[in-house]
Amino acid sequence: MIRALLGALLGRAIDRRDGRGGVKGAILGAVGQRALTRMGPFGWVIGGAILLWSFLTGRHRRRS
Repeated sequence: MIRALLGALLGRAIDRRDGRGGVKGAILGAVGQRALTRMGPFGWVIGGAILLWSFLTGRHRRRS
C-alpha cells in the first residue's frame, strides 16, 4: 500500500517536471518505486541521498 503511494508521488513529480502530463510519469513512478523496494535497504539509502541532495541544492520548492 505504501509502496503504491510512493510510486504515485514519484509519477506526479515526473509529470509536473515534464509539463505535458500523460502516462510517462505513471510508468516511471511504478518502475521506480518497484526498483527501490526490490533493492532493500540500499534502495532506501539511495532514495534518501537523492532527497537530501534536492533539499541542499534548492531544487525542492514548497508550495505556499
